[in-house]
This record gives sequence, C-alpha cells and structure tokens, in this order.
Amino acid sequence: MKLLLLASAGGAIGAGARYLVNESFAARGLTVFPWHTLAVNVVGSFLMGVVYVIVAERLGGSPEWRTFLATGILGGLTTFSAFSLDVMHLMADGNGLGFRPAAYIAASVGLSIAALFAGIWMTRAGIAA
Repeated sequence: MKLLLLASAGGAIGAGARYLVNESFAARGLTVFPWHTLAVNVVGSFLMGVVYVIVAERLGGSPEWRTFLATGILGGLTTFSAFSLDVMHLMADGNGLGFRPAAYIAASVGLSIAALFAGIWMTRAGIAA
C-alpha cells in the first residue's frame, strides 16, 4: 500500500508537470508540431537515466525512491522514459542492439500506434465503448 501511495503521489506531480509543459508550449504558439510531447519524452528519458544511476547504483535501489521517482513522477510525466529504460536493460542483457531490443522497440512503437487506430476505429464503429 505504501508503494502504491508513493507511485500515486509521484504520478500526480508528473502529470501536473506534463500539463504545465503542454500549456507553456501552447502559450508560445508551438502547436504545429508536437514539441511538447517530444520535450517531455526526451527530458523524461534523460531524467530516467539520472534516477537510475542515483537510485539503483548509488543508493542501492530503494523501492520507495524508485517507485516515487521513476514509476510515479517520470511515469506521470511520460511513459516513454520507462520504455527507454527497458530498452537499456535489453541492450545490456543482449550486448547491444540485437534482436530482442530491436524487436521490443519495433513492437512497442508499431503495436501501440496500431492499437490507437484500432481503438479509434472500434469505438467509432460501435464495437468498443
């Protein structure tokens, strides 16, 4: 229960930060290209790297800090940061960008986009929701 509360509290902070980034880009008229999403994905992935080194390597991987920072704040800011960390783990386990990391990248991006379109189509067709 404690970890759930930490993830939820961090998620609220991350989601709030993402909202503020979106609003900041919109206020500057930067809406023709999804700069806001690109920014949170890149910054979130960078911060996931920082959190990984500090929490996992330097502090011994405290479940509380990992949950609050990585799952909560960064997960609320962007799930792309978790995807990036998963790719790093697969690359470390498989010694580089071999089949497993490449398949994970292609499947994650391709299937997620396909699922989005499927959800739109099914909902519009009255099959879902």
